[in-house]
Amino acid sequence: MRALQIAATGMSAQQMRVEVISNNLANMSTTGYNARRAEFADLHYQQLSRAGTINASDGTQLPTGVQLGLGVRPSAISMNVQQGSLSQTGADLDIAIEGGGFLEVTLPSGQSAYTRDGGLKRTGDGLIVTNDGHPVVPDITIPNDARAISINADGEVYAYFNDQVQPQVLGQFSLAGFTNIKGLEAMGSNLFLETPASGPALVGNPGQDGLGTLRQGYLESSSVDAVREVTQLIEAQRGYELNAKVITASDQMLSATTQIR
Repeated sequence: MRALQIAATGMSAQQMRVEVISNNLANMSTTGYNARRAEFADLHYQQLSRAGTINASDGTQLPTGVQLGLGVRPSAISMNVQQGSLSQTGADLDIAIEGGGFLEVTLPSGQSAYTRDGGLKRTGDGLIVTNDGHPVVPDITIPNDARAISINADGEVYAYFNDQVQPQVLGQFSLAGFTNIKGLEAMGSNLFLETPASGPALVGNPGQDGLGTLRQGYLESSSVDAVREVTQLIEAQRGYELNAKVITASDQMLSATTQIR
């Protein structure tokens, strides 16, 4: 009774789909979050009768054959790289990336990670860091006596002082792009790691080499569409129920078989 195993793979697939949807909905308010989508592929087929097999002495061939599918398997959980809408905050160190690219940060291990969460902060020493305290690359330190900070679209950071008319340049943010963004490894806390599938980071200034620009006083909202996620949740739930009904029907068929005398 192959239907039992086939339906079991279907239930497992729909369960994974629900888990992905639930993670999307849980992160609908997460800054810079990109929605995920579960993708599936059919399992291998049992060739009961191969297409093209000679079926008669006159050379007649089977046009289609008999190929029995054995279920479904997860093939990928793909990230939707569509940019979320921009939400105005007015904070000096909140920056949103308009277009492609990631901010590079340095982890405590010294490894580089990448994020689109532009909700930046400053340490007691004035160093610009992420919400988790990871320094942004390149290191930019804000003097204690700076009365205001300005960040232009090209990522240049200016500080204004009470005793100076002209602002002072503190540094310039850079952005990192990747050939295959979907190949990045998500590690939580809005951070991604480079992988062989993503390709190496292509670092450049904002607005150059296809990278986006920065907008001060804004944050990128999550790209999760709640209505679409709920619709897909209903579809996944119904798919799970239908596969469960197949298991019930298969059980009834096996029960009828065991009762034959």
